[in-house]
Amino acid sequence: MGNITDLFGNTRFITPETEGIKYAGSKLKILPHILDIVSELPVRKVLDGFSGSTRVSQAFAKLGFDTTSSDCSEWSKTLATAYLLNKEQPKYYLELLNYLNSLKGYEGWFSEHYGGTLDNKEKRPFQLKNTKKLDAIRDAIDKLDLNEVTKSVALTSLILALDSVDSTLGHYVAYLADWSPRSHNDLVLKLPKLFISTGENKVVQGDIFDTIQQNSFDLAYFDPPYGSNNDKMPPSRVRYNSYYHLWKTVILNDKPQLFGKANRREDSRDDVAASVFEEFRKDDDGHFIAMKAIQKMLEQTDANYILLSYSSGGRATKEKLFDILNSNGKLLKATEIDYKKNVMGNMRWTHEWVNSDGRYCEYLFLLEKHNVVPNQKRTDFMMQYKELTTADPQSILVTETTN
Repeated sequence: MGNITDLFGNTRFITPETEGIKYAGSKLKILPHILDIVSELPVRKVLDGFSGSTRVSQAFAKLGFDTTSSDCSEWSKTLATAYLLNKEQPKYYLELLNYLNSLKGYEGWFSEHYGGTLDNKEKRPFQLKNTKKLDAIRDAIDKLDLNEVTKSVALTSLILALDSVDSTLGHYVAYLADWSPRSHNDLVLKLPKLFISTGENKVVQGDIFDTIQQNSFDLAYFDPPYGSNNDKMPPSRVRYNSYYHLWKTVILNDKPQLFGKANRREDSRDDVAASVFEEFRKDDDGHFIAMKAIQKMLEQTDANYILLSYSSGGRATKEKLFDILNSNGKLLKATEIDYKKNVMGNMRWTHEWVNSDGRYCEYLFLLEKHNVVPNQKRTDFMMQYKELTTADPQSILVTETTN
């Protein structure tokens, strides 16, 4: 594992280089903080529970951890397969990418629904010249006899290339009125920043509750999608399946039924694609459904340690999170990271759970899980639980400022 030793003799990981698409849930800025926390723990087998664009999974795998990357989306599985399961030298894939780049574009399904011309009055995410290349390349990938990893590398390269020539704010529920400067560039597949996987890595697509019930880990890192803390914000504003519907279509190449001005997939509608962690409503007892999901997830996770990311824009309060965490183990560290809002942050979050100066905060909670306690030891367990929950949670809050 790549690491350094500071002046006090503490080992710290060197944050490895990762890559990904423009992503509202990207952990790029807080990745060094995540790795600093993990460097202090005796762990080997780790879970990246909501892997998204896989930056955390990539970092864990590059540092030599046995990494499980888990997410419900097809595109996250594809990225994770390319980065975590590759056993070839990166140059092995150059011949394939060069062939795909040589293909002549044509107007197919993607061009019909997502390509636009300079004088086109409809808002589209890509210029027609690039969707024509997309049509040719995507159809060719399906016609080639590629194994899972090789196909994932080709699709990862395609997604990265599309992400570099889009005309959006970073998601696909609305497109810019005027073409972005990058949209004028030509779509070209480049070799992803691959590495040879040395650990016992796994890629899982599916519900997080299935993943945690079927596996055990030394450390589980969770970055759940956040339901907005604004009661008046419609759920469609925070649905990750709607934000990134186009990546699912690129991966599946299934030419789905579409709806709306953004040409979203039918299966990205809020009533069929919602995550319980994004749920903005309360149950009959007045509790936020999203918070109860976090409670259930932590209870069912078989891990020595849990590291939870949460945002100041999420459907929670710090006090409620402390209660949930303390009911599932010993809270070892709580880190508050403040940094200026980026574009996606300004679009997505309100100011209900931030400091008075309007800073956007990210929180990292490190929990040491309770061991499973037999019924005859419930008395001792409840005594320990009482001690944990009566401790002053603010006494372990660490504040860090990042520009």
